[in-house]
Amino acid sequence: MNLDICLQEWMPLIELELQQVVALADGPGLESLHQMLAYHMGWNGEGAGVEARGKRIRPCLVLLVAAAAGAEWQSAIPAAAAVELVHNFSLIHDDIEDNSTLRRGRPTLWVKWGVPQALNAGDAMFTLAHLAVIRLQETISPQLTLRAAHLLQETCLRLTQGQYMDIAYEKRGDLTTEAYWPMISGKTAALLEACTGLGALVAGVSDSTYQHYRSFGHYLGLAFQAQDDLLGIWGEAALTGKSCESDLLSGKMSLPILYGLQQGGSFAKRWAEGPITPDEAPALSAQLEQEGAREYTQAKADELTAQALCALHQTHPRSGACQALETLSRLLLRRHM
Repeated sequence: MNLDICLQEWMPLIELELQQVVALADGPGLESLHQMLAYHMGWNGEGAGVEARGKRIRPCLVLLVAAAAGAEWQSAIPAAAAVELVHNFSLIHDDIEDNSTLRRGRPTLWVKWGVPQALNAGDAMFTLAHLAVIRLQETISPQLTLRAAHLLQETCLRLTQGQYMDIAYEKRGDLTTEAYWPMISGKTAALLEACTGLGALVAGVSDSTYQHYRSFGHYLGLAFQAQDDLLGIWGEAALTGKSCESDLLSGKMSLPILYGLQQGGSFAKRWAEGPITPDEAPALSAQLEQEGAREYTQAKADELTAQALCALHQTHPRSGACQALETLSRLLLRRHM
């Protein structure tokens, strides 16, 4: 199973399913709401297209796991659409909470339509995700559909809990690296765990295999966030889409920063004095690296990636699909330094 060939075949069907579900929000007097949702999904407005849509990695992960676990991948398309809609719901709300003005190079919904209507659009996206997963009853049993719907609801709660912790952490000065993992377990890993869990549910695997697939997604999500945190300080802006040392300037409690604070050295002393200025950021990122934060974060990302692939191999997936899953995992983690 070649990943590139799969993506070429799957992407149009994923987009079609997403468009059919999002169309449920349209109706008399609701044209603007539908326009907002379509804009956020990258289908209309200035700059619409592949770049505006994003990579759609999460729905592809659902389909790949379903295939690896022995199902016909087409039967998992409703679940694939559901996780992508949950992901986009979270992005709409995150942009408001983080005061972000750009998303994938375009003005965010709240910038174009205002916060109240952007909140409504996010809520609609959330609801559409749950309508999407119920469409699984057309391809699998009612019992498995109910389990899939429960998993999606559980995931949304974990996402919200993780986002709450992320915001709450900004005002705390006593955090350690131990506090970091529960936060990203919800904020980032929960949705990737849902992707792999939903794919496995569609295939009707045993409970033990299902848990291995969920572990695969969980550790993959943790590794992704650790790598993302590393790039938030030492990434190359032109390639990552982040400004250099962006997490230092925003005061984000990322993994390398928490590690640096625990060391109690020069970095921690300066951090305690107040916000970092752009002029200071390069020297502080170098100081943080000197104190071992970069090496520590990369080691954690590598360790978690190994745990993810170990869990995947314990599922004994179909060989071709397993190779494609490993390729997709590395694509998710392959970022620019």
